[in-house]
Amino acid sequence: MAPTLFDHGAKPGDLIEIFRGTYQHWAVYIGGNEVVHLIPQSDDSSPLGSLLMLLDSRRARVMRQKIWEVVGGHRFEINNLLDDKYEPRDRHVIVREACRMVSSELPYNAVTHNSEHFVNEIRYGQSESRQVNRAAVIGGAALAGVGIVALGAALLATLLKDDDDDDEKRHRK
Repeated sequence: MAPTLFDHGAKPGDLIEIFRGTYQHWAVYIGGNEVVHLIPQSDDSSPLGSLLMLLDSRRARVMRQKIWEVVGGHRFEINNLLDDKYEPRDRHVIVREACRMVSSELPYNAVTHNSEHFVNEIRYGQSESRQVNRAAVIGGAALAGVGIVALGAALLATLLKDDDDDDEKRHRK
């Protein structure tokens, strides 16, 4: 069941994953229905602008906002995704670190330092993005698939050329 306005179930220090169509945005829940998150800076407020902002922005600001301002109409869930891999810091340390970062301006890169890297660094002390890792695996598989298709096309072309050469030799005789 999806979280609701009154019963999201988050505890201070939990990570909030927000599903925004083509990507996920991440925040750290700090209590009092507030989150801290890393948001790329842009002057464009259009939907296309927000996607371009993710890809083109080099700077981001750490903001503290009400969870519902950040989530908007999107689906979200509590996702402490790396608890099986890393030991989370104590909740009060996570909240203190997140609050200490508010208003900071940080480098931003969709691949190497996005909102998921930011929240994982605060919760676990490790900067990691499974979203980026999945994209890399999918991209690698797609590239391998293109390579296989190209190899198959080259083999087929060679076979067809050999057949044409055989036909031409038979007609000369």
